Amino acid sequence: MAGSKVASMRDAVAELVRDGDTVAIEGFTHLISFAAGHEIIRQRKRDLTLARLTPDLIYDQMVAAGVARKLIFSWLGNPGVGGLNAIRRRIEDADPAPLEIEEYSHFGMVGRYTAGAANLPFYPLRSYFETDMPVANPLIRPIESPYGDGVVYAVPPLRPDVTIVHAQRADARGDTQAWGLLGCQKEAAFAADRVIVVVEELVDEAVIRADPNRTIIPGLIVDAVVVEPFGAHPSYVQGTYDRDNRFYRDWDPISRDEAAIQAWLGEWVYDLDGRAAYTERFGAERVAALQPSGTAPSGSVDYGRYG
Repeated sequence: MAGSKVASMRDAVAELVRDGDTVAIEGFTHLISFAAGHEIIRQRKRDLTLARLTPDLIYDQMVAAGVARKLIFSWLGNPGVGGLNAIRRRIEDADPAPLEIEEYSHFGMVGRYTAGAANLPFYPLRSYFETDMPVANPLIRPIESPYGDGVVYAVPPLRPDVTIVHAQRADARGDTQAWGLLGCQKEAAFAADRVIVVVEELVDEAVIRADPNRTIIPGLIVDAVVVEPFGAHPSYVQGTYDRDNRFYRDWDPISRDEAAIQAWLGEWVYDLDGRAAYTERFGAERVAALQPSGTAPSGSVDYGRYG
């Protein structure tokens, strides 16, 4: 169709993610595009700066694969399990190479994306008082309020070269709808130079128009729409599949062993040609176990018809 931005994951990453870029894969616990991260690994991108609230397993995998030189983040860990050990080796032991880091609070990261999206020079926060984070990160700076109400802290704008978000559905022009737990996908997308949306389902424009308030990213800022079912596994997609807690637990011993993590990347990323192959290898039984046990539809509203 005219104006279609639909692309394969391989083509979208090849064209829109470039060596040396700052890349943000956002989605807070929910809707994390592991499929895009794996394609970046598969294409052996290098010298990336990875930005994200809660780096999660996907950044541990990407750092282990050698795609990153720097990490900009808030709260780093394997949620509910422990640490991200490939990242930890790079930070603590420079093994196999140093990893530059820049740490903020969650709200600090949201403020950075918001400033980037609004083309502001900084974003002010009060939440860094009584913490040592401004000492650890000198880019968090105290400033005097121009309105005479004391000192606040400022964080700089964050403008990713590429933002990648996963969502339930989009139309071919890139109008993207998501529901359930949201993070700062909208702010990260508006702050970015290029945007890739990865969706479970491509829908007709009429579906988007029927429920416009569910649209979090308008197609006018989207460069590519990738249809990749099961692309957020092992995170979850509300209404489509659940979080794979077993995967998160299993990752811990893998990530503690450099040989094991490289073997995992070989089996589950390098040796596969895309997400469909990943899902097939994962197995229908385990995929089915993550499906909802029933439906829980939202209520509906009447937008009315005029004219």
